[in-house]
Amino acid sequence: MAALPSEAVMARLARLHPKLIDLSLGRIEGLLARLGHPERRLPPVLHVAGTNGKGSTCAFARAIAEAAGLRTHVYTSPHLVTFHERIRLAGALVTDEALAEALERCEQANGEAPITVFEIATAAAFLLFAEIPADFLVLEVGLGGRLDATNVIERPAACAITSIAMDHMDFLGDTIGAIAFEKAGIMKPGVPCATGLQSPQAMAVLAERSRSVGASLLAREDSWRITPQAGGLRYEDTAGTLALPRPALPGAHQHDNAGIAIAALRSTRDARFTDAAFAQGLATASWPARLQRLTHGPLASLLPEGWELWLDGGHNEDAGRALAEHIGAERERPWHLVVGMKAGKATAGFLVPLIPHAASLWAVAEPDQHLAQPPVAIVEASGGVARIGPRVADAIAAIARENQGPARVLVCGSLYLAGVVLGDNS
Repeated sequence: MAALPSEAVMARLARLHPKLIDLSLGRIEGLLARLGHPERRLPPVLHVAGTNGKGSTCAFARAIAEAAGLRTHVYTSPHLVTFHERIRLAGALVTDEALAEALERCEQANGEAPITVFEIATAAAFLLFAEIPADFLVLEVGLGGRLDATNVIERPAACAITSIAMDHMDFLGDTIGAIAFEKAGIMKPGVPCATGLQSPQAMAVLAERSRSVGASLLAREDSWRITPQAGGLRYEDTAGTLALPRPALPGAHQHDNAGIAIAALRSTRDARFTDAAFAQGLATASWPARLQRLTHGPLASLLPEGWELWLDGGHNEDAGRALAEHIGAERERPWHLVVGMKAGKATAGFLVPLIPHAASLWAVAEPDQHLAQPPVAIVEASGGVARIGPRVADAIAAIARENQGPARVLVCGSLYLAGVVLGDNS
């Protein structure tokens, strides 16, 4: 199949810098200046950082904004199946023609200067966001925050920092405090920043950063609360109380992400964010590979009638605990786990909380899975509990063949694996 125009441009751009990730603001600041500073001509921005829950928080924020009638741009990463998922323009995914044209303009302005693909893609997104009318922009940090390419926005309408955990230590530091320092770098003077449940170490860093830059920190249990109630959730802050439906994204950990999105949007004091918009947004938000049920396709068809197939891209210790809490609370059917992970991830930390809840555990790697960890390494990290698939379809077929149902199968451990699964199961 011939490459799309945007893929051809991306392939050229990948040759401009020897590293895929090189955290710095200098290169993108220079490019944006040559492009006429599109980052200064954006609609009001919600800037979102964190380790776990960034994408879900962005999904809630987008759904609420669209329920409020706002034309909403969105920038997220990574993508699962196609790069176009990263850029949403006033409600629709960017077309390949528009993406290719924006990338080519950035390529021409940049010349042969070193720049990472993420930096030039971010510049292209800013061009599109500046030139296509919209009322709001949900902007997700790529990695970290302080030196992330998205952190050129001088004054967002609000910021949000989701759960901070140990991940990407080779870029962000090997302690929670060091990682929190990088995430806190998105805070700006006079701009409210909502955050949810954090470890004491992370919260201390966020509080210190908010004081030093003059940003108001809206922390859960201090500035806002969200609690389960019959049929849904109850949200409270100084502006009042909201009675909300159960979030469309399953899992108790999504309550925190929903609350962060609500707190951040309410802090903008935009009257269009009504009670009805918050309720509708929570009830309609969607985000692939976050406890997503797959009801059709080749993989789902491998399971007998009455079985369920689920997909989640969580891949670190905190994500493992959140998944364990969810499947531990859903015990009316056994859970069989199919795990594939990226090389370099703390596999044992992810698996340890999950193993007690698993009726069986399978280690897999797909041929097209980016930097896939060998299944034998997953077996070793599981203490020998896991069996080798070796592929997702093999594992699912074996589970169905060897077990009586009905039961649930959860494919998890990597967003890259999730992308392959969604592509193969479409």
